[in-house]
Amino acid sequence: MNIFAPRLQRIHHVIAVSMMLTPMLGISPAMAHEYSALIKAKKHAEVERLVAAKLAVEVNNADALVAKVDLILVDPKTSRLDEGVKIAEQCISSNPKNSECHEALGNVLGVKAEKGGVMSGISSLGKIRDAFKKAIELDPKNFNAANSLMTFYLEVPGLMGGSNSKAKDVIAEMQKVSPAVASLLQAKFDLKDEKIERAKNGALAVNAGGNPVIAQLQNEISTEIAQTLINEKKFLDAEKMFRELVQRFPESAPVYLGLGRSLQEQGKAREALPQLEKSLHIDATAAANYRLAKSWQALGEKAKAISFFEKALSFTPELGKKARADAEEQIKLLK
Repeated sequence: MNIFAPRLQRIHHVIAVSMMLTPMLGISPAMAHEYSALIKAKKHAEVERLVAAKLAVEVNNADALVAKVDLILVDPKTSRLDEGVKIAEQCISSNPKNSECHEALGNVLGVKAEKGGVMSGISSLGKIRDAFKKAIELDPKNFNAANSLMTFYLEVPGLMGGSNSKAKDVIAEMQKVSPAVASLLQAKFDLKDEKIERAKNGALAVNAGGNPVIAQLQNEISTEIAQTLINEKKFLDAEKMFRELVQRFPESAPVYLGLGRSLQEQGKAREALPQLEKSLHIDATAAANYRLAKSWQALGEKAKAISFFEKALSFTPELGKKARADAEEQIKLLK
């Protein structure tokens, strides 16, 4: 068991970052199923009703089955993941040439592996990889599956199936289908290769051409690059990039959150507030509440800071372990 411990973080990273269900990342499938817009709008009860009605008359409808998996994965509770795997397998069995059925299996296996511990993650890696490979084989324009597969190759250790050369192969194949997507995947590769300036320039140079899937991939990858700048404490650079992203993606909650944090880290707490409030308005999250609490705390507004810290702690999905511990500590200090 111990021999796998150093690799646990990387296994969880690939699953958590690249293999989570597309709506959780704000990405729609390459050929969006008829329920995807409603899921993105968080109208889950309506989707449940529509999917149940469809499956009552067409038990193996691919769109409905994929949507059902999506609903299971947006649920913060994980008790239905095994059911999700079975539904995805049913989708494949009944619709073997449907790319999204295979992608759905990769998504749900990824989340299940991430929640199941080291050995569960290791045993599922091959199936996750193969699901995304099959999805691309069936639909070369399934850009999200290509992104997930390339990220798999970049993040998983070599002994477990990772490979920089195979990641480059994914980029090369995508170049034949969509040069724009290939450029975005190259930017992701450059980021992993610690060529952050090249990654930034490459991602921002892409013209999505009105394609919403490509635009969302650009949003996601660019945000990851800007977040890396924050992690490296290059806060002014991060601010500049996030300001550019706000102009391009004015409805993206993570972009406003990133801009708010980059300002906050420079001591610009008051300037950060409207950005963080915008993020919270678009998508209420624990992280947005936590960052608002930090800004109000910096401005000496104890009551507001406590209120937002408490809201952050009450959210599901929960704050990360470090932020949660800090929020609990700050509430004690402020009281």
